[in-house]
Amino acid sequence: MAFVTRQFVRSMSSSSAASAKKILIKHVTVIGGGLMGAGIAQVAAATGHTVVLVDQTDDILAKSKKGIEDSLRRMAKKKFTENPKQKAGDEFVEKTLSCLSTSTDAASVVHSTDLVVEAIVENLKVKNELFQRLDKFAAEHTIFASNTSSLQITSMANATTRQDRFAGLHFFNPVPMMKLVEVIKTPMTSQKTFESLVDFCKTLGKHPVSCKDTPGFIVNRLLVPYLIEAIRLHERGDASKEDIDTAMKLGAGYPMGPFELLDYVGLDTTKFILDGWHEMDPANPLFQPSPSMNNLVAQKKLGRKTGEGFYKYK
Repeated sequence: MAFVTRQFVRSMSSSSAASAKKILIKHVTVIGGGLMGAGIAQVAAATGHTVVLVDQTDDILAKSKKGIEDSLRRMAKKKFTENPKQKAGDEFVEKTLSCLSTSTDAASVVHSTDLVVEAIVENLKVKNELFQRLDKFAAEHTIFASNTSSLQITSMANATTRQDRFAGLHFFNPVPMMKLVEVIKTPMTSQKTFESLVDFCKTLGKHPVSCKDTPGFIVNRLLVPYLIEAIRLHERGDASKEDIDTAMKLGAGYPMGPFELLDYVGLDTTKFILDGWHEMDPANPLFQPSPSMNNLVAQKKLGRKTGEGFYKYK
């Protein structure tokens, strides 16, 4: 009896250890062929992962793939400067593209993937509907992750039956250049899932940092209130936007001033993030709306992309 008990305990321990092993992510599905989704697909394919990029139409995907190829060729020129015939560069581009395929049917491809990364519109309802649908088709071991920069990861995880295999993977734009990835762990995310995602980020050549599921995570939680405080400083008449930008560049060593950065990011994007946080925590003084920014957004003066924001652009 003692022998049987020992064998049972040994068997159970072995099974438990096996279940706790990290997932080696080899096959990746990226949902969303926009700037962020295409960037994530590119870096995953460039590091030897099998990648399927998914979007609604073949036209969108053709444009995404062309953008990825152009980006790879620019990278190859810098990476293989010692090869005048660019043979090594061409091989790098071709090898990366051979790891990448496209599809307009997410449900048909997630059954054989290790990781699904969502990079679609910043709308919680739309994201939840997507994850809820894919949850029915994805393999049991498949990890789901969202690239959201402002929405709550826990809310998305709760739309699925795999809360322990759900986390945030917040990449930064442009993905091929930016080294940081915020790995967001909800209260339900398993340690196995978290460690698997950290390892995945490292294989991409990125530097992962960990954060709980708090509004804005690390970077945006610090960055957005800073940007809004710069607007308030200007609204009060304490300093001009030009002097505020100059002060932060020369005094704090920032590459861009807050108003330059707001115009670069897009005032509509910043307003969207701030409005979401204000709705979640209306009493928080850091999340109070900005009249100046709201007024510019109402006038469709969104920054560089429209030719005018806090500054005018030719």
